[in-house]
Amino acid sequence: MSLRIATGTDGAVKERKGLKRKFKAYAGLAFGLILIAGLFAGCGKKDTPDADVDLSIFAAKSLNGVMDEICAAYTKAHPNVNFQNNYDSSGTLMAQIKEGAKCNIFFSAGVAQMDELQNGYDGGSVVDGTRVDLLNNQVCLVTYKNSGTAVTGFADISKAKNMALADGTVPVGQYTRAALVNSKMVEGDASKPQAISDSDISKALDGLEINSCANVGAVASAVAEGANEIGTVYYSDTFGYENQLDIIEKLPNSLTGDVIYPIAALKGDTTTSDELEAAKEFIAYLQTDEAMSVFEKYHFSVNK
Repeated sequence: MSLRIATGTDGAVKERKGLKRKFKAYAGLAFGLILIAGLFAGCGKKDTPDADVDLSIFAAKSLNGVMDEICAAYTKAHPNVNFQNNYDSSGTLMAQIKEGAKCNIFFSAGVAQMDELQNGYDGGSVVDGTRVDLLNNQVCLVTYKNSGTAVTGFADISKAKNMALADGTVPVGQYTRAALVNSKMVEGDASKPQAISDSDISKALDGLEINSCANVGAVASAVAEGANEIGTVYYSDTFGYENQLDIIEKLPNSLTGDVIYPIAALKGDTTTSDELEAAKEFIAYLQTDEAMSVFEKYHFSVNK
């Protein structure tokens, strides 16, 4: 049997091994702390704020009030996003876009205008995958408070002295013309309502005086102010006019067709990647419960 004799060298070796083990332990701990610190830093704010983005939104006149409210709320939460909103009839807005006006988001009161842009136009296009048929609305026949009108429904609008009616390029004017044809009150093609003139309507309705309006907002104002006895607007347009307008009848979709509001992002030669990304994010936000509740407050119904 051999006998191992401890020497001073063995003690030094043991001490060095102990120091190595301690160094490895401390090094591992330090690495772990650095890794954890990095993870926490990654969960914090960005080192640099998001760049400012200006979004140009072309929206139907009937969306004026609700979009102003939603955009203001969105900017509070996203201060880098600035909105430049243009409200008019969907037909006018479509024409402006096709003529080269810069637009990041188009929010139409009719599918025909969006379809036409989606078919292609010079200098721009609808961004694939961004179109959403977001809202529904309803056409209403209205009169001003205490008007004393003899009109009790859409079928007897000829009893009025005059009527405010959006022209044939405006979606609400097209929906009204389709309803007149489908009700057998006016001759024409309900699928081509823009071809039905004011004079055609006036002749068919015993000479009813027609005040042709450039958009639905002009119709609502003309009736609310008493300039015209009756008019057709969207249900959403009666919001804020509760003390000035009375709804005579809500027209069924069987007469007007579905009143759908599509929205989509657009891009042109000068559209930046930041603008496109911001437009997509905003359209996504409009589909959240938070935004939907605001639309519903303004009498829109939401496609979910």
